[in-house]
Amino acid sequence: MRNIKAMLVLLPMVAVLGGCASDLIEVRQGSDRVSLADASQVASCQPKGAITVSVLAKVGLFTRSVKDVDADLLQLAKNGAVDAGGDTVVKGDRPEIGRRTFSIYKCRP
Repeated sequence: MRNIKAMLVLLPMVAVLGGCASDLIEVRQGSDRVSLADASQVASCQPKGAITVSVLAKVGLFTRSVKDVDADLLQLAKNGAVDAGGDTVVKGDRPEIGRRTFSIYKCRP
């Protein structure tokens, strides 16, 4: 009975934390001007490096949606592009859900 009560308290808390995970990602000033491009679109751009970002894909017993995880990864990559002086990111390897490498480029003057 005690375990059931604990689960009734913990499950809603984990669900709330999982739903709020995206809200915990900082949106850095200027990141809204960073574009997502394909590798074929950055041939004339100046490379600024690469960044590997990661977020929680699972919170407690709950697995976050791939869409939400990917949105968080993209926001972190855009934040990194701002720090590196870039304005464009290109998706790279995703060794696992919740982790991805992005290349950073400066394409606009």
